[in-house]
Amino acid sequence: MIPKQLRIGTRASQLALWQANWIKSELEKQYPGIEVELVKIKTMGDKILDVPLAQVGGKGLFVKEIEEAMLRGEIDLAVHSMKDVPTEFPEGLGLVVTTRREDPRDAFISNGVKFSDLRHGARIGTSALRRQAQLLKVRPDLQMVIIRGNVETRIRKLKEDNLDAVILAAAGLNRLGFADLVTELLDTDFSIPAIGQGALGLECRLDDSITIEALSFLNHPDTAAAVTAERSLLARCEGGCQVPIAAFGSVQGETLNLTGLIASVNGQQTVKANVSGLATDAAELGRKLADMLLSAGGKAILEDVYQREIAH
Repeated sequence: MIPKQLRIGTRASQLALWQANWIKSELEKQYPGIEVELVKIKTMGDKILDVPLAQVGGKGLFVKEIEEAMLRGEIDLAVHSMKDVPTEFPEGLGLVVTTRREDPRDAFISNGVKFSDLRHGARIGTSALRRQAQLLKVRPDLQMVIIRGNVETRIRKLKEDNLDAVILAAAGLNRLGFADLVTELLDTDFSIPAIGQGALGLECRLDDSITIEALSFLNHPDTAAAVTAERSLLARCEGGCQVPIAAFGSVQGETLNLTGLIASVNGQQTVKANVSGLATDAAELGRKLADMLLSAGGKAILEDVYQREIAH
């Protein structure tokens, strides 16, 4: 049975609207005659733009109001950037689709200067402690400037804030047509991406079997397995935006390779490891790698990060 109408809850940023419109067009192609409506919802993360996310509650700020609208029955599904989605869902809601991943890498945008050629003390704009930690590990002389706002705003800050470079997710730049601005793409081993970076997730009410069935064609099994492993690692580490935790999974055939990292904010302490196994064991692989990282020094790093937060 195909629903006659679906209402998609979305943030109103250009990237969020691109993502929601893409899902809308895929649904309309799959089900001619279906009526798909976008419902714009302003989240707390959209309202607080002058404070780093880590200080105001992390990634849940971008989904809470949308989830509340879903629970009230005002929308049928939500389209999220997977890197914005907390590892736990409100009762009655859940992730039902993970789409094929766009380019998962971090993109380095400068005035033509590559990362390896940056001047001493260069000013780098980023919104992520994860990126900050990994770059400072290699170049402790860099000055990290936390920037917030949508993709276009962060690109503008390169000139407006007199920065040497800004770093954003390649996926968002590709989706919005800004790929030509990228100076270089950072290898996933050099700058391990955010959990779920590049993938979209569709969330809906778990008792809405008609909508779940209608969306199932959009699920990409290899991406779903990789993102499941990454999110399982994050959940085991109990991490959010507040701590530099990164993970990246990729599937070749039936094998899932997963790399993970826990780092101090200044990048001076890092623990990195990887595991491989069957993609069907994705969640277990994520937990296994998390335990390896925690026991190899990651637990002490995280405890120190949390203690510093409390002190502030």
